[in-house]
Amino acid sequence: MRTRERRVADAITEILARDGQDPDPRELARVVGENAGATGCALVIGQRRFWWGEGDGPWLEHEVTYDGEVRGRLFITPESAGPLPAVALVLGPVVAAFQLADDTDRLRREGDAATRELVDDRWRAAAEMEHQRRSLERDLHDGAQHHLVALRMSLAVAEHALSEGRGRERIADLLAQLENAERVLMDTAAGILPSALVADGLAAALRTQLARYDTVLLDISSLLRRYPAPVESAVYYVVLEAVNNARKHAPGARVMVAVRDSYHGLEFTVADDGPGFEVSAPSDGLPGLATRAGSVGGTVQVRSTPGAGTTVDGSVPL
Repeated sequence: MRTRERRVADAITEILARDGQDPDPRELARVVGENAGATGCALVIGQRRFWWGEGDGPWLEHEVTYDGEVRGRLFITPESAGPLPAVALVLGPVVAAFQLADDTDRLRREGDAATRELVDDRWRAAAEMEHQRRSLERDLHDGAQHHLVALRMSLAVAEHALSEGRGRERIADLLAQLENAERVLMDTAAGILPSALVADGLAAALRTQLARYDTVLLDISSLLRRYPAPVESAVYYVVLEAVNNARKHAPGARVMVAVRDSYHGLEFTVADDGPGFEVSAPSDGLPGLATRAGSVGGTVQVRSTPGAGTTVDGSVPL
């Protein structure tokens, strides 16, 4: 080995002999350049270049190999500072070790990113499952319960009539209501919206559901246009739940339902002339309505005074 190459190799060996320190490619480029009498030196490993000096060429290139593979390249300027084939050979194991450490760090970062993505996916899946569970819970509460409450009230009337020796003609009607409630439960569990709501819109669905109640008056004369399915579904169930609450807590009271278009969007009102109740805040007493309407960007306000009935107002903006 020529004197200059030996000097460079000894300097590299001294760097590698330092305890507790990994070789710095920039430091290696400096040591090679200074001990070779070069004005510039660059060590290229993969897509990364580690530079020392101010040299502007021409450059003498050496392949840095290890285990029969090219692991990097060493560039020296001016050409009079080289060639240094033995130095490139000495650098082979060092560059391979640096390459291995760099690949390990990259794989660790990719593994960390994949782990975070997996955690995010699991969180999103859990959140979606919880959303679907709550949605099903609301549908059962706002839709199926509406029919079950009506059935319970009809059973109470039939029981009273039977105790007086009459009312057997109502058995067929009760069986029909029971069958309808069972169908609604099955449809809700399967995620199926009422056919009238899907095919003909909110007005038709409300007309179909509320027509059976003598004490419920429906005004849809100002509801002329269709809205996105999630909006119509949310308002449909909010109105049914409000009517259901009125019939359950104010039996026999008249219930007025109005759904209308406005320049704000879709608006609705459910008002009864029942006994009313104390409301400490606008949304107290019926939080499920606000949750349902809020799922499509809407709002609900509940107003009630003892002896003056209850009014539920809501809207979903365009």
